[in-house]
Amino acid sequence: MDSALTVYLATVGATPTSAGPSYFSMIANAGPIVGMVLLLLIMMSVTCWAIILNKFITVRGAAKQSARFVDMFWKAKDLESAYKAAGRFPRSPTAAVFRAGHDELANLTRQDDGGAMDLGLTENVERALRRTAQVQINKLERLNAFLATTASTGPFIGLFGTVVGILTAFQKIGETGQASIQVIGPDIANALIATAVGLLAAIPASMAYNYFNSSIRNIASEVDAFSADFLNIVKRHYSQQSAQRR
Repeated sequence: MDSALTVYLATVGATPTSAGPSYFSMIANAGPIVGMVLLLLIMMSVTCWAIILNKFITVRGAAKQSARFVDMFWKAKDLESAYKAAGRFPRSPTAAVFRAGHDELANLTRQDDGGAMDLGLTENVERALRRTAQVQINKLERLNAFLATTASTGPFIGLFGTVVGILTAFQKIGETGQASIQVIGPDIANALIATAVGLLAAIPASMAYNYFNSSIRNIASEVDAFSADFLNIVKRHYSQQSAQRR
């Protein structure tokens, strides 16, 4: 059995103790097109991991600070004290929405001549809340498109490198008239590596994209719920004031 294994290894240019080529050497010896494909996929993968790390810190911080702000808001004595404390939560979209609504409310009440409710005070506050909420959610969704692009195109870019590697292998067979492993082995290996690198770039990007989308939807739902509660407080407060004026 040992002699048979030795003969087989000798036919493929190896010995029982010889080490096969490393992945790095395969990549370095790849053809120009396959090499560019691998370089592109590696750059996309590195960029995705940088985005994932940045967005994980950003989204996690936004969720935590929003939860803390909402808890503080309902414990505050009045809107003014809640507004002063909101500055302690710079990453919270909910706090930013509250500050925008409070600022709009303050601007309108300074101009109040007794008929602010009839002039659409709550409608203006609602627009300010909605506009700021959209801005905050857009900030959280920034760079999500790159993750989605990598997730959807990475396997196809790797497949392109695979096709080119296989075509190169067939071309060498035609030129040499041989189909031995020494002739086509490196090109087939490079082709398979291109597919593997494409999947390694796409799978984490797809998982991160879905995770961040789910987290941002939860934050957006919390912002919408808080906006509705804040608007109800404003309506109730000014309805009481209007009733007292009458």
